[in-house]
Amino acid sequence: MRFGIFYEHQLPRPWLQWSEAQLYREALEQIELADRLGIDYVWEVEHHFLEEYSHSSAPEVFLAAASQRTTNIRLGHGIVNVMPQVNHPARVAERLATLDLVSNGRVDYGTGESSSAAELGGFLIEREHKREMWRESLDAITRMLVEEPFAGSDGQWVQMPPRNVVPKAVQRPHPPVWVACSRRETIHEAARNGIGALSFSFVEPEDAARWVREYYELLDSEECVPAGFGVNANVAVVLPMMLAPSEAEAIERGIDGAHFFGYSLGHYYGLSEHVPGRTDVYKEFASNRDQAGFARHIVRPDQAPLGVRLLQEGLGSLRGAIGTPAQVSDLVRRYEEAGVDQVIFVLQAGRNRHEHICESLELFAERVMPPFLDGRDQREAAKAERLETAIGAALSRREPARELSSPYVIDEQAEVSAARRRAHTSQSPREMAASARVRARRAARERAIKLLARAVDGADDARLERRFGSRVVQRAMFSAMAAAFEPDAAGGFEGRLVYELDRPATGAPPSCWTIEVLDGRAVARRGAARHPALRIRFPLSDFVRVAAGTIDPAVPLLRDRASFEGDFSLAAKLPEMFGAPSPY
Repeated sequence: MRFGIFYEHQLPRPWLQWSEAQLYREALEQIELADRLGIDYVWEVEHHFLEEYSHSSAPEVFLAAASQRTTNIRLGHGIVNVMPQVNHPARVAERLATLDLVSNGRVDYGTGESSSAAELGGFLIEREHKREMWRESLDAITRMLVEEPFAGSDGQWVQMPPRNVVPKAVQRPHPPVWVACSRRETIHEAARNGIGALSFSFVEPEDAARWVREYYELLDSEECVPAGFGVNANVAVVLPMMLAPSEAEAIERGIDGAHFFGYSLGHYYGLSEHVPGRTDVYKEFASNRDQAGFARHIVRPDQAPLGVRLLQEGLGSLRGAIGTPAQVSDLVRRYEEAGVDQVIFVLQAGRNRHEHICESLELFAERVMPPFLDGRDQREAAKAERLETAIGAALSRREPARELSSPYVIDEQAEVSAARRRAHTSQSPREMAASARVRARRAARERAIKLLARAVDGADDARLERRFGSRVVQRAMFSAMAAAFEPDAAGGFEGRLVYELDRPATGAPPSCWTIEVLDGRAVARRGAARHPALRIRFPLSDFVRVAAGTIDPAVPLLRDRASFEGDFSLAAKLPEMFGAPSPY
């Protein structure tokens, strides 16, 4: 078991002129302390335009500063945004290698796509293509780190003529590669690519055991073809954390920060409207936290074993590792027994105080960490020996680094002309029309959600039941839901989803609808299907509010007004399957 700390650089309003400078200075002091205490990793995100939630848009600069203040702690990009519009692959490779050099080989390379509307729209990235962009960029970057010279790329998203990308990293063949995961299917993708899984799903230890088992089974199968030139066999989970001698004190110090982390994540990755430079996310959190499932009174000091209460896949946690050393030790032990390789803690969240973060780190190192260090080297050596054959077989399936058949002479005019010709013919009229249709469909869906939100705003349960109780209106809603189906988010799922909608406020009989997913399409029909993969029960009023984006899907669950029967992991990804983005 390895341990890490994680930074978004959260900065709730109001801000002063020196607020960001203080935020960065304190974070560097915390990392220095973590290094002295023997914490294994620091992970730093890359996000853009996400005010209050993340002021970390240049992680390579921050990690370079951290590298000069530390000796042993590994420096994790958690993650680098590898969309070509955000970071050209050559610039990623150059910065990674440079950071690896100045840190004496301490870099881990986390990759990701981004999924917030603020970032994708800000860089004019088409959402439906980002997974292909990730794959193409990752292949180019790992080749740039290894090939001398890089033999060039003529892909759909990455075009670059041969160049020798320098410098090269200290670690060979290159720093360990990871990918950010918010769904079970992305963890499978990590295993198939032979890279580490950075799970941001806030998954319970007992559920993590299945994910870990599936990850290593895929890694040991013929499906594993490494994306890089080495295999990084690791699964990490991320949790909010705050320790104190008493549970009540830990909750007082850390739960608001953990809740703001979850709320602000939902703000940017859900359906909330955001006005740049104007929206006050923390003020909205303070006003709306109860309705969004982050009520302060829910978390009580009852000395019970810690659990990670899942609100919505990738959208926050009610508790995490906030408690006494004994409680956190028990939680970490459960993750270790599940086979998790690294637990990463989020301490800098919301308005959590610098001195409390430092005290928490010291308490963790003194009271929690020591038992997990005993015999760790031997366990890791045994793991490496156990995986040696599988890793060797996986690497044998990977296409080797390329060598140019003849010397390549740089010709600027020819290269630019070729790029112009490629840009002119890169997309056929049919492809351009298809992209335009996708954009139009999504724009229409966003307009419909806004109209629905206006109809829902301020209406009580009885009014919503009367307004949306007719078969015609419900058919329109479920047909729109089916039309919004995103096959890539379904992870290969095929089956039936049954929705049972009660109307307790008016006493009207419940209604029932089925959405069937087959061959990459979704179809809605009235009535219940036999043997559904998932049965979802909602009050009609809450279902409409969720559809309109005026409440978080977790709220009815937390209030015991809704229930799921069947595959709960499928329930967690329903929003993304039917049009809402996930964080990673």
